[in-house]
Amino acid sequence: MKLYYTPGACSMAPHIVANEAGVPVELVKVDLRAKTTEQGSNYLGVNSRGYVPALDIGESEPLTEASVIVQYLADKAPEKGLLPAAGTTARLRVQQWLTFIATELHKGFSPLFNPAFPEEARKIVTDRLKLRLADLEQKLAGKHYLTGDTYTVADAYAFVVLNWAKPLKFDLSDYPNIQAFLGRIAPRPAVQAALKAEGLI
Repeated sequence: MKLYYTPGACSMAPHIVANEAGVPVELVKVDLRAKTTEQGSNYLGVNSRGYVPALDIGESEPLTEASVIVQYLADKAPEKGLLPAAGTTARLRVQQWLTFIATELHKGFSPLFNPAFPEEARKIVTDRLKLRLADLEQKLAGKHYLTGDTYTVADAYAFVVLNWAKPLKFDLSDYPNIQAFLGRIAPRPAVQAALKAEGLI
């Protein structure tokens, strides 16, 4: 399998999950501006939407969307416990978190990377994001991870997206539970291996 990624982007979530699951993937770096791979090929031929991640699973088209790919990888190694069994409420809870991360946090942070984003719109987006972070802060009270004491694929995705606060200079000091959550996940060997492989540490 080939995982198309850009360092530090949401594609790091499936990279971490592949490491956690012990599922080997070949990493292919993508230049999102040029829409080319590190080998110089046209990335739009892989994913016509032009963004990462994409996972080549040997079928006619790759899997896309971080929240889907992390589930696929976790299901390759069910014994690792990264995703509860299909048909259980526990799995739905993880999927609920994955959707929240994708639609509220990921899409909350991502416009802030655009230097042309108007200041008035930036404030609206930031205020909305703060509401979502306040909710997450409350939900993490007394928990090690998003669903309790068990680390899942949702935690890997949340870790990646919440870490975008650093390059954006988005202050997380009002969210001690979120900071503690990030501090618990960062030292995990699978996370450190992904950060190193992507040239971020």
